[in-house]
Amino acid sequence: MSMPVAELDATDRQILDLLIEDGRRSVREIADLVGLSPSPVRRRIERLENQGVIVGYTAVVDESRLGNTFEAFAELRFAGNTEVSEITASAKDIPEVIAIYTVAGDPDAIVHFKVSNLRHLHSLIDLIRRDGHVIGTKTLMVLDSWQRGTPSP
Repeated sequence: MSMPVAELDATDRQILDLLIEDGRRSVREIADLVGLSPSPVRRRIERLENQGVIVGYTAVVDESRLGNTFEAFAELRFAGNTEVSEITASAKDIPEVIAIYTVAGDPDAIVHFKVSNLRHLHSLIDLIRRDGHVIGTKTLMVLDSWQRGTPSP
């Protein structure tokens, strides 16, 4: 059963935007930016957590500092009788995989990678191709990107 959609006002959305931008921002700083005192901001954040709107806080990692300077997507095509769980299993244990999206239409899935170089990417694509259900791949290299809520490098 799905949770009901949370009703948010403009201040809730502003608080969310500030936390998305920097999850370590203090309640006092958020309060100053939204024009409230810290107590109601703290209550709003707790309510958003209790409603499941905020499900956690995480670090944004600069993958290039880990040597992963190349970003790519691979479109995967699977045999017609492949279950969704098998599609995600084809790549979820590869540490360089950032996300796997199963999609309607062609392709069946899109895998997001961050890797150290093209040879590294090639080896991972070959690894995925060896999965018995994968019948085709297409690789797309990222030239530049933008993502909402992510600080610019």
